[in-house]
Amino acid sequence: MEQPTFGFSELAKQASLQPKEALIDAGNGNKSLFIAIPKETTLQEKRVSLTPSSVQLLVNNGSEVWVETGAGKLAKFSDKEYSEAGAKIVFDKKELFKADIIVKVEPPTEEEIDLLNSNQLLISALQHGAKSDVYVKKLMAKKVNAMAFELLKEDDGLYPLVRSMGEIAGLAAISIASDLLNSDNGGKGEMLGGITGIPPTEIVIIGAGTVGEYAAKAALGKGASVKVFDLSLSKLRRLQNNLGSPHLYTSLLHPKILTKALQTADVAIGCQRNEEGRSLVIVTEEMVSKMKPLSVVIDISIDQGGIFETSEVTTHQNPTFVKYDVIHYCVPNITSLVCRTASYALSNVLTPLLLKLTDAKDLADFLYYNIGSRNGMYIYKGHLTNKHLGKRLNIYHKEIDLLLAAHM
Repeated sequence: MEQPTFGFSELAKQASLQPKEALIDAGNGNKSLFIAIPKETTLQEKRVSLTPSSVQLLVNNGSEVWVETGAGKLAKFSDKEYSEAGAKIVFDKKELFKADIIVKVEPPTEEEIDLLNSNQLLISALQHGAKSDVYVKKLMAKKVNAMAFELLKEDDGLYPLVRSMGEIAGLAAISIASDLLNSDNGGKGEMLGGITGIPPTEIVIIGAGTVGEYAAKAALGKGASVKVFDLSLSKLRRLQNNLGSPHLYTSLLHPKILTKALQTADVAIGCQRNEEGRSLVIVTEEMVSKMKPLSVVIDISIDQGGIFETSEVTTHQNPTFVKYDVIHYCVPNITSLVCRTASYALSNVLTPLLLKLTDAKDLADFLYYNIGSRNGMYIYKGHLTNKHLGKRLNIYHKEIDLLLAAHM
């Protein structure tokens, strides 16, 4: 097994001679994990953290899995499928939260935090831009170990879950744009793309990350003309090299150039992400007011506040509103629209992680040898370990490397 590369490895080796406490279970690997999958209660969340096929794999490897009744219903996974996969269907949420590992999609609600027990491992999204100091301190007071799956890294430095969800969101955005251009949905009655003798649809994408790349790829595949803007020249260069289409144009975020592009755009997609806190407002109200009548705005960054000044949070039930004669689609968690596909993508990331946990002596041993998973930890034994979260909320954080060294 390769040795970890963090800076306190020598200290950890010295500390390994000291008595240690098992965080999940003491043993020599191949142990049984006790995993629980609660039903999501957050508005509009239809995904489930683990699919029945993943549950079957975990059960076959000796783990015990409990699933709250109805947990997979919205993603079209029945209790029967989970039961046949070897899971126990639980009707009492309090009973469910006795498990050693809680695997969710959304961060726990206030009520769910009350059900947590010390030393449990919580795996879920963090969404740190929307979390308050009161929320985080309440989670810390429970003395749990909390891992954010959007912060998990692979050996190549990429974030697998963020990339998977970004791919889905990018592809979904073009499908949504096509529907909103349809006259039956209030649009101008244009087809997204282009055919012989008719100028192609013009699409502006703000953000050259994974979402932007896959949105551009889908739009180009339909024959549209695509302009992508970003703050990073390297991201634009990578996208240009990956797609290499003569109908793809890239530019840094110069306000005058962006304004001109928006004035002729049929669809504008906002997916510029901010690493910490709220998204930057890039498209002003004045810029939106100059867009073509019945053009479409899709603000995928709305879960971070949105990059269009005119954006307001909408729902899957009522996804659009019109402002300055421009159709706005501002639904957070766009991947929940294709919740079954998104659930498979989420499960594909979490299942290998849980299988690795079965081979580790305890959580400390697992984190010591898995740097990418260590990056996902934001609370360890009740201590805040995410420096960005600590800085934003003014909560003292501790380096997880030192905390691990103390238990090795």
